[in-house]
Amino acid sequence: MKPRAIPTRSTRASDDILFESPKLPPLVMVRAFEAAARTGSMRKAADDIGVTHTVISRHVRNLESWAGRKLLETGPRGTILTQEGAIFHRAVSEAFQIIAAAAVELRPRTRKGMLRIWAMPGLATRWLAPRLSEIERTLAGAEIVLRAIDRLPDFAKSEADVMIGFGSREDLPAGARWLISPRMFPVASKDWISEYGQPKDLAELSKLPLIHEESRHQWTTWLKAAGGKLKHPLRGPLLWDANMAIDAALAGQGIVLASRLTVGHEIDDGKLVELLRTDVRLNGYYLHIRPGRSRDPMIQRLRVWLENGLRNEEQRR
Repeated sequence: MKPRAIPTRSTRASDDILFESPKLPPLVMVRAFEAAARTGSMRKAADDIGVTHTVISRHVRNLESWAGRKLLETGPRGTILTQEGAIFHRAVSEAFQIIAAAAVELRPRTRKGMLRIWAMPGLATRWLAPRLSEIERTLAGAEIVLRAIDRLPDFAKSEADVMIGFGSREDLPAGARWLISPRMFPVASKDWISEYGQPKDLAELSKLPLIHEESRHQWTTWLKAAGGKLKHPLRGPLLWDANMAIDAALAGQGIVLASRLTVGHEIDDGKLVELLRTDVRLNGYYLHIRPGRSRDPMIQRLRVWLENGLRNEEQRR
């Protein structure tokens, strides 16, 4: 075999120049900025990453100082990207998705496969998480990755395999399958009822301290659907999601709207008590499947399990 010629090294000065990689900002700052821009709130970004909102704010300010540009504007309604911030966020988001996808591929897979489930925080924490072993048995031992989150995944970037979302039938994402519209009703703790008593009607209920999720829209819509007439502004704190609202009610802070799917266990244990007897159904849960996996037997088993489990829980009284 003819030996392969070894190329000679050039002695030109230009060949010996080492080009340095562009200097990167500290990734902890970039991660905080990405979360704040994605969630639209410093507090939500803090919950997403698992730090305090003051840490998120400090990292964002430090990143802006490093870049010499204002990237985020903050106000009563959350965070808003500046023009420079929007450009940077697009690039950062794509880079993080590439890293996340590569990290998933690095993890050892079970022979049974993996299923990444995103779900609304209240349902994920209070109904799905206590049933993880049941889900694993249903999916024949597949590895379950469950994330509590209130936004739709980007299926094109392989963020998730399925999303259990919440909304109205009119706004159902294309291809999503409706699961259930749960009955929503007011609940309070026994300690709170001992102090304030049970309201005798909707008019009296509307004057009491109500616990709201982000805005007063849900309570306003529910009271009108139940037949009530609002003649005064609603009271009560605004919290970030269903979990916080339910925890506040358990702590005796007021009345919260909930369903059997989110507080069934607490009602059965006597920790929360339903107030009045109403039958109001506002929106509902749906199953959104990543394109290309709708015929996957694992997904179909999950769908059937969800439909049966949600229906059975809802029918319990």
